[in-house]
Amino acid sequence: MLSPMMPLITEGLDDAFTLHRAYEKPDRDAYLAEIGPRIRGLAAGHGRIDGAVMDRLPQLEIIANFGVGYDSIDAVEAGRRGIIVTNTPDVLTDEVADLAVGLLLATVRELPQADRYLRAGKWLDKPYPLSTTLRSRKVGILGLGRIGKAVAKRLEAFGVEIAYHGRSRQADVPYAYHPTLVGLAKAVDVLMAVAPGGAETKGMINAEVLRALGPTGILVNVGRGSVVDERALIEALRSKTILSAGLDVFEDEPRVPAELIAMDHIVLVPHVGSASVHTRNAMGQLVVDNLLSWFAGKGPSTPVAETPWTGRAA
Repeated sequence: MLSPMMPLITEGLDDAFTLHRAYEKPDRDAYLAEIGPRIRGLAAGHGRIDGAVMDRLPQLEIIANFGVGYDSIDAVEAGRRGIIVTNTPDVLTDEVADLAVGLLLATVRELPQADRYLRAGKWLDKPYPLSTTLRSRKVGILGLGRIGKAVAKRLEAFGVEIAYHGRSRQADVPYAYHPTLVGLAKAVDVLMAVAPGGAETKGMINAEVLRALGPTGILVNVGRGSVVDERALIEALRSKTILSAGLDVFEDEPRVPAELIAMDHIVLVPHVGSASVHTRNAMGQLVVDNLLSWFAGKGPSTPVAETPWTGRAA
């Protein structure tokens, strides 16, 4: 384990394996040089795991990642080396989808701002100004995967029109497909980003997309901060190119640009999409279960696309 992880994971792994906590050592490099040749499994929390790290662990068979997103792991390189990478899908889908819809409502109806207004005693002087609305808005989803579909299902109950953009059209969904992100942004009033991180999606929501979203447009991002060109977003909010934004993720977490923090007309939360006790425990247990399954010779429970299970037992 290269970085600290939740007690459920460390206790579960301690019970079944010899667990090496590299983050506790004053000289991690020296420690890895000592134990690296014996390490077969890696529990991944925070920090980049690339080919250089894999070089230090020549017997590595599996990397069990905590989280559905695994852009901090070079999964392509892992696959090239025959290393399985797992993540924690499904168990967090509903939680993140709930947060996405809540963040959208909070942004549209200015709920944090109204809360601050009341607490400051301003209601005694006059009512809070009228907000914008979700009524008659069209919502575009960038990334119609498990979480994107769960968001869309929830939004159907609000009676809003839904469209999406992704690598290809999906035959089994009733929503309008737009082959380009700019085209989707032009067609909707809310752009909901649920896309994973990585080189393929980096900076996808750029100045052109924000201009297409327009002056009544709202951006909500619960995917990865890297999907948005943050400087372009700051400028779009300053210049009123778009109306507002609700952000759960940022480019350089936990560092959030001061320009965003200073804006009172947007809603910012600290990457809490899956951050409930129930869901984080389920995610942690899946990390443990992937490692238990692998070393029991049953294969990984949830391998990622870049490292599919081929039947090779540990």
